[in-house]
Amino acid sequence: MNIENRKAKFEYFFIEEWEAGIVLKGTEIKSIREGKVSFKDSYARVDSNNEVWLHNLHISPYEKGSFFNHEAERKRKLLLNAREIKRMKSKTEDQGMTLIPKRIYINESGKCKVLIALAKGKKLYDKRDSLQEKQLRRENERKSKYYD
Repeated sequence: MNIENRKAKFEYFFIEEWEAGIVLKGTEIKSIREGKVSFKDSYARVDSNNEVWLHNLHISPYEKGSFFNHEAERKRKLLLNAREIKRMKSKTEDQGMTLIPKRIYINESGKCKVLIALAKGKKLYDKRDSLQEKQLRRENERKSKYYD
């Protein structure tokens, strides 16, 4: 299972990435395995206790969960190394960058992981450039299909 934040590629430049574990409640992992995750407006933040929290990540309630179900948009703790957290904190505070979840996946051992990226927001002209590149790539792919 691999769920990507496609909008983040369009909105941000990625500088650095970290793989983090995520603290989940019982039915959340089942919803993630079904692919019911939305990254809309989600971000991570380092708090005063040097803990990283993921905000606004929407994991839909599990359909068969009854009263044991979880809150859809609660903040979730990310599990990272202390050195990584210290580095994240200094970059976000000093340089004005943000932490964005790039993708959620389940690794070989069955654990849910989140790929967090240190990101800098794109300007309008940068977004236009990336749209133009995407359009050129599509045209080239179409041409190569017809001439093969």
